[in-house]
Amino acid sequence: MFADGAIDWDTYRQLIDWHASKGTDGLVIMGSTGETPTIPPKDHIELIRLAVEHAAGRIPVIGGTGANSTNEAIELTAAAQEAGVAACLSVVPYYNKPTQEGLYQHFRAVTENCDVPIIVYDVPSRTITRLTVDTIVALAELPRVVGLKDATGDLARANELFARLPRGFSVFSGDDGSAAALILMGGHGNISVTANILPDVMHDLCHAALGGDLGAVRRLSYQLAALNQALFVESNPIPVKWAMSRMGLIREGIRLPLTPLSQSQTKTVEAAMRDAGIELSSRRGDA
Repeated sequence: MFADGAIDWDTYRQLIDWHASKGTDGLVIMGSTGETPTIPPKDHIELIRLAVEHAAGRIPVIGGTGANSTNEAIELTAAAQEAGVAACLSVVPYYNKPTQEGLYQHFRAVTENCDVPIIVYDVPSRTITRLTVDTIVALAELPRVVGLKDATGDLARANELFARLPRGFSVFSGDDGSAAALILMGGHGNISVTANILPDVMHDLCHAALGGDLGAVRRLSYQLAALNQALFVESNPIPVKWAMSRMGLIREGIRLPLTPLSQSQTKTVEAAMRDAGIELSSRRGDA
C-alpha cells in the first residue's frame, strides 16, 4: 500500500514475480497478512483475480474468501472460483461467535454453493470461536472440504486430528514456530507469515520436515526461531510489513486501525532479520 492506504498494484505484481523466483509453492491472497478486514469486496476480488492472472500458472493461488456472514463468504468464494483459484481458504466466522453446529452449517453452505476446494482456517486468536476436533472431522466428510489450516499451535490437538481425519485430508500449519513439528507429525505444509520475507528458507524447512530430514529441520528451525517470534511482537501484519519495507520489497503503507511498527520494536525485528541471514536494503520502501 501507499502511505494513504491506496493499493500499490505495481508492487503487488512485483511481489508475485519475486515469489515465483524464490520457489514459493503457493500464494494465499487475502489472508490475515493481506489486511483483509479493511479491503472492500471489489478490491478483495480484484486482488485475487489479478494474482491468478499475473501468476499465469507459475504458482497456484489460494483465495482467502472467509467472512462472518455466510452469504458474503459464498459470494467471495464464487468470485474466486470464477477467477480460477486452485482453492479457497475460508476462516472461522469471527465476532458473532457461532456454535459448533453453526460453524458446521456455515462451511456446509459454502461448499453447497461453490465447486472449488475449500481449506477451513481455524485461528481462534483472531476469531475467538475455535473449531473442536469433532467439528473438524465432520467437516472433513463434506465433499469439497479438502484441508485445514491450523493456526492454534496446539500439537496435542493435532495429534488427535491425525488419528481421526480421513486419508487424503490435508492439514497445514498456520503457526510458523510449530510448523515443522506439525509436519513431522503428519501435516502437509505451512501457510506462513515468515515466508513473506524468507520464502526460500521456509520452503526448505517444510520440505525437510516432509522428507524426515531431522538434521535440516533443526538447522533451519534454529535459523528462523527468533524471526518467527519477532514477526509477532505486534499484531500481524504490522511487523512483517515493516520488515518487507526494510528489505525494499514494498512501501510503508498500512491501513487503520493498524499502525506502523512502534519505534521501540524496530531494533528487535531488525536484529531477528539479521540473525536469520536477511540482507537489509539500504533503500527502504517509500513512505
